[in-house]
Amino acid sequence: MEFAFTQEQEMIRDTAASFLAQVSDSAAVRAAMATETGYDPALWSRICTQMYWQAIHVPEAYGGMGLGYVEVVAMMEQMGKHLLCSPFFSTVCMGVNALLIAANDEQKAQWLPTICEGNTTATLAFNGGVNRWDTTAVTATWRKEGDNIVLNGSYRYVIDGHTADLLIVAARQEGESSDIALFVLPAQTPGVTRAWLPTMDQARRQASIALQEVTVETAAMLSGADSGNAALTRIVDLAAIALAAEQVGGSQQMLDATVAYTSERVQFNRTIASYQAVKHKAADMMLQVEVARSAVYYAACVAQEALSGSTLGAELPEAASVAKSYCSDAYFAVAGDALQLFGGVGFTWEYDVHLYFKRAKSSEHMLGNGAYHRERLAAMLLD
Repeated sequence: MEFAFTQEQEMIRDTAASFLAQVSDSAAVRAAMATETGYDPALWSRICTQMYWQAIHVPEAYGGMGLGYVEVVAMMEQMGKHLLCSPFFSTVCMGVNALLIAANDEQKAQWLPTICEGNTTATLAFNGGVNRWDTTAVTATWRKEGDNIVLNGSYRYVIDGHTADLLIVAARQEGESSDIALFVLPAQTPGVTRAWLPTMDQARRQASIALQEVTVETAAMLSGADSGNAALTRIVDLAAIALAAEQVGGSQQMLDATVAYTSERVQFNRTIASYQAVKHKAADMMLQVEVARSAVYYAACVAQEALSGSTLGAELPEAASVAKSYCSDAYFAVAGDALQLFGGVGFTWEYDVHLYFKRAKSSEHMLGNGAYHRERLAAMLLD
């Protein structure tokens, strides 16, 4: 695998960094945090119409740019660095991935173009409120009634679930505990109830979703080449890699901000960055960030192979768990060190350190923390 960015990928990354530096500064993030939607619809419209990021890895046949997952990861890193408040992660890294993996050609043609046009946001709901992030987390059920399908159950931890236009939900067939299927339905479908769940991380919204006798046509069942279980596993792995990239970006921002602050903060007539203990701590932070970045971009290359159908994509579960486990631990450690080196002002509302610290903790547990993924890796080794 080639681990160096191409010229095009460098341009995409640099363009994203420049754009986000302008539109996702501290004031913009704090303004978005104060809204129930959790993001600025006008900014999201600019992202969709001017940058076309929502279509970055959608095939050209469906109106997308036809790029790869490395490009998605590069942009997620920049979004994590600037703490962008938007439905990009839920729409692109969960909703679009679910359609690309689990939908048939007709379903892709129906839903992907409207997402690429910027008219639709999407998200994935599968966790019934348990402390697992695999297929065992699915507790909702479905049953066949004539030509229709009836869905029942509830979901927690649904990112942007209260604002998404399109829901992709996982459910088990009644009476068949291991048979999972994925369904796509408009959020306004009768019987769907959504509620915003305030969390510690005010820069990313989560919601609960309840389905009560929700009736959809059989065409709503995603029927791609993979089984529902295999498809859901791949979707979650791809989302975990994207989330790990965001964690790398946040870690880098905490390192940069800490170096800048300690280089200005004077104590005993010298900057605290000149003290050896502070230098050692900054060096440890940098090491964690660089190792995390290496894990993420290796996983991104594997993810691209998986999306293209290559046999190299078989490493996706291992690569995703390695990236998510290390990046989760690294982000929280780096954010914690930054908090310490900022001193008493680190957790004050005026400084942004606490925003990254909260994101580090929430993203650590979203889609599985380090312990969960190391346990998963151990289970893979025993198989």
